Amino acid sequence: MLDGNNGSKDNGSSIGGVANGDPEPSESTNNAKVRKPPRHLSVIRHSVSSARLALDLGTLALISPQEPKTGFLPIFRSGSCSEIGPKPSMEDQHIRIDNLVNHLGASANFPSPGAFYGVFDGHGGTDAACFVRNNILKYIIEDKHFPDNVDKAVKGAFIQADHAIADSHSLDRSSGTTALTALILARSLHIANAGDCRAVLGRRGRAIELSRDHKPNCNTERLRIEKLGGSVFDGYLNGQLSVARALGDWHMKGTKGSACPLSAEPELQETILTEEDEFLILGCDGLWDVMSSQCAVTITRKELMLHNDPEKCSRELVREALKRNTCDNLTVLVICFSPDPPPRIEVPKSRVRRSISLEGLHVLKGALETNI
Repeated sequence: MLDGNNGSKDNGSSIGGVANGDPEPSESTNNAKVRKPPRHLSVIRHSVSSARLALDLGTLALISPQEPKTGFLPIFRSGSCSEIGPKPSMEDQHIRIDNLVNHLGASANFPSPGAFYGVFDGHGGTDAACFVRNNILKYIIEDKHFPDNVDKAVKGAFIQADHAIADSHSLDRSSGTTALTALILARSLHIANAGDCRAVLGRRGRAIELSRDHKPNCNTERLRIEKLGGSVFDGYLNGQLSVARALGDWHMKGTKGSACPLSAEPELQETILTEEDEFLILGCDGLWDVMSSQCAVTITRKELMLHNDPEKCSRELVREALKRNTCDNLTVLVICFSPDPPPRIEVPKSRVRRSISLEGLHVLKGALETNI
């Protein structure tokens, strides 16, 4: 039970009490009122809009919201881990650049600080995944819309990379890859996703999903596929591919520029980072097949509080996924936005006993805030 503490002390004391000047009620009357409060009186009120839930190791309390610090700028540091898992070959690729200005040198012309990260889950060989990893940032920076319109630049870069695979004489055109990128310019986090990798933001212990898994049996993807003449059979696009969006795979596509069930167009999500945003997790489906977004955030935050090392955090997530018997390659990136570990959230002790997990509390908070 959550105590909103919205009523004043005067209002609280008037419930079941008496007004000044009235005769003192008998003891039996008081007991009766305690045993059976009037049905129309609201003893506890919940206020989600004016307070936020503070959570720490299974403890929940309502505290007043804090205004974001207007001068906040992220400081990037990251770690990554890749494992072949139970598959016979490794087809994942990834990239992480904590300082874009240093990486690009004199050609840098965008808000600072800047960083770039990506996970590319290949299939049908590594040609497509390696090509996209090596070229996607260049295509973004060289796009005519960058940096004035980052979304257009990123979307154009995905399509350009897809077409380049089709035109190449040295790459296997039937090779394909999903692509998930995170471009951060000052406080603006731009996520682009085509496929079933996932980006999850850790915000004071709560998981915020910034991308959507493009599975063929997802309702919106299924409708798009069927509208373009494709089909979904047993969760596979045209009975062949387990993702609805990917770069490459030109044996399943028509001519360049034509609409087809397998799309290379990414979905985009922009987020303005605040001091409450502690880290970002990018992972391929080998992680998310066996672990919820909230579980990954809970593990990462706990590990950061112990050693403050994003590299060790990514290894721990991979180790946990292997322990849970994932059936795929594994690639995980953990990107922190501060040099300090996440703070321990101190909350007042509650007299009310609760039997709900920390992960459950975060899910409950998310449901309340989104009016589910």
